[in-house]
Amino acid sequence: MAKQQKNEVSFEEVVARGCGLDVHKKEIVATVSGTDIKKETRTFQSTTRSLTQLKEWLLELGVTHVAMESTGVYWKPVMNILEPGGFTIMVVNARHIKYVPGHKTDKKDSAWICKLLRAGLLKGSFIPRRDQRDLRDLTRYRRKLVQQRAAEHNRMIRIFEDANLKLSSVFSNIRGKTCTAVIDEVIKGETDPQKLAELCTNPRLKHSQEEIAEAVEGHFTEHHKFMIRAIRKSIKNIEDEIEVLDKETDRRMKPLQGRIEQLCEVPGMQNSSVKELLAEIGVDMEVFPTEEHLTSWAGLAPGNNESAGKKKSSHTNHGNKATKAIMTECAWCATRTKGTYFSERYKRLAARRGKKRALVAIAAEMLKVIYHMLKDGTVYQELGPDYMDDKRKQAQIKYYQDQIKKLTGEDSPGKESA
Repeated sequence: MAKQQKNEVSFEEVVARGCGLDVHKKEIVATVSGTDIKKETRTFQSTTRSLTQLKEWLLELGVTHVAMESTGVYWKPVMNILEPGGFTIMVVNARHIKYVPGHKTDKKDSAWICKLLRAGLLKGSFIPRRDQRDLRDLTRYRRKLVQQRAAEHNRMIRIFEDANLKLSSVFSNIRGKTCTAVIDEVIKGETDPQKLAELCTNPRLKHSQEEIAEAVEGHFTEHHKFMIRAIRKSIKNIEDEIEVLDKETDRRMKPLQGRIEQLCEVPGMQNSSVKELLAEIGVDMEVFPTEEHLTSWAGLAPGNNESAGKKKSSHTNHGNKATKAIMTECAWCATRTKGTYFSERYKRLAARRGKKRALVAIAAEMLKVIYHMLKDGTVYQELGPDYMDDKRKQAQIKYYQDQIKKLTGEDSPGKESA
């Protein structure tokens, strides 16, 4: 009986010689195939020496394109070593290259990635240059430190609550100058509520000295003093680290100072947030064909959910978490401004769609504005809070003019028909 021939899926090949990598923590499985070379699979360790051997092997075979999944941080050392080799490297979202269930092995995964790569069916993620990736490390670490500092302040508030000192009830900012002076005296051993209240002479305080005296009357023990000293020391260390990171970030971003000042003109955008954003997206907008590509990459665009010709409500797609967080924070600041287009736009959207959806929509609009400012070199122009009303009014005028033309058969209002 004749042996049945095995059917395989074949694609038109657009890449002459390619390599698919299945990346893991300890090893990398590489499959190469292409014109005039034999399909071969090899396994390499994730050490620098072994990855260098991988690079030399690919150069020897004349491989031009390399693709791998964006597996945690394990793709980064592979990228760093292969990048100087001149390869076209694609880091691909793992969701876009799922293999057939039940037939998954490391070798099959790398072979499948190689086949999709050579067929031109892979869409690479945006991977910035090495210097920008290093800048990302600085800004992302700074954001983590800021979050840690906030956590330490919250921990300090809980210590005061345990001692029944209601500082957060009478001071809007526990890190403020007045509250800091009160804390210093409490740590030194001052227990008289009236003397502590007399330190609060700032006219902007909402509470009277009598109310403050009542709030700072508690039971502050030696244990509480020890904990507050330890927490404040931790906060001081974090702030010192943030200062060091800020200086290094400023040094590296000095050539972009003009762009930073330009983007700070957008409502809600501050110096630190602009630097974080540029570290994420860069200044070269040619990597994003349109503004929609950028908002989709940032996770600020709605997902596609259509069936039987009906479009359904959908969550935003998964994107760059850091960029989405930055733009959402800046959008919130923009909605708090007075007499601006973004604040008015937010109010209208929030009334119809809810505050959360409205905030994401404002963040997307702001990112589109920044896209054109970086790509076209344009300057931000404030549209004002009346822009939406004026736009609606012009649309209504055009609508009624079109209706008059349809009813009278005239080309323009006032013209007699033949």
